[in-house]
Amino acid sequence: MRFHTRKWVKPGDLNPNGTLFGGCLLAWIDEEAALYAAIQLENSKVVTKVVSEINFTSSARQGDIVEIGIEVAKFGKTSITLKCEARNKMTRETILTVDNFIMVNLDDNGNPIPHGKTKVEYIKDRLK
Repeated sequence: MRFHTRKWVKPGDLNPNGTLFGGCLLAWIDEEAALYAAIQLENSKVVTKVVSEINFTSSARQGDIVEIGIEVAKFGKTSITLKCEARNKMTRETILTVDNFIMVNLDDNGNPIPHGKTKVEYIKDRLK
């Protein structure tokens, strides 16, 4: 899994226990998944359809740095299924995993449309 995004845990990201609020982390991951899907499908009109079981295994505290990793699990006709992991850069512990994060490709009217993708593409390969 490749980790591209890093977030610094700030006071507004904390829950009453003084650790990273899970909802804040899920918002970060949802945004990262949408950006990843938009780049892979070459369409900024993508939406989250399904987020499978979310497994929290550790946390982070104020001042820690959280890394978010995304990889493609599979391509559907109108969707892309991603795997996600967030880890604490300071402790190297996994904070959470999501095995199936399904993003759907939409047209201008908000309807699912085929994207025609079958494999991961990198920007450098598209520029040839």
